[in-house]
Amino acid sequence: MLTTSVAEAAHCLKQGQVLAYPTEAVWGLGCDPFNELAFRQILALKQRPIEKGVILLAGDVGQIEYLLADLDETIRAQVIESWTTRSVDERAITWLLPVSSDQVPTWITGQHHQVAVRVTNHPLCVALCHAFNGFIVSTSANPAGLEPARSLQEASAYFGQGLNYLNGDLGLSQQPSRIIDATTGRVIRD
Repeated sequence: MLTTSVAEAAHCLKQGQVLAYPTEAVWGLGCDPFNELAFRQILALKQRPIEKGVILLAGDVGQIEYLLADLDETIRAQVIESWTTRSVDERAITWLLPVSSDQVPTWITGQHHQVAVRVTNHPLCVALCHAFNGFIVSTSANPAGLEPARSLQEASAYFGQGLNYLNGDLGLSQQPSRIIDATTGRVIRD
């Protein structure tokens, strides 16, 4: 399915389907993070091992508020500020947050004791998360070892016509999100 309808795309996610969609810098693959079958479809499409974990994408801080509860107040404020004061052309930041298995499924975190979370300001992604009524999986739309798709044409060349696509424009960022460990401040991906 190819659509420009956020409602249709959110419906696909709610039905346990995988969706390719544009993000701030590259195309992503997403699904309901609590649907293990859909998640395993993404791993198969990407040829990605489950141990690596994936990023969760939220449309606003409220969708992931409970994941920030164990952070020091100063760090928590820094994380929220990085998501809420960023302009649309600035590079997005993904934070690694401490998490327990009762908060997020273990297939999302892989071998890690943290979860990667980003609150987006990309209008289409914000609308998608709101229509889905929660955060979604967001991993780059590419088979392992290949460059992430930067257009609908590249994504469909990788994954074919059998996948669901939400067509739209990429954001203005030139690079995928920076990844920072919230508990140590260490930059994982610059």
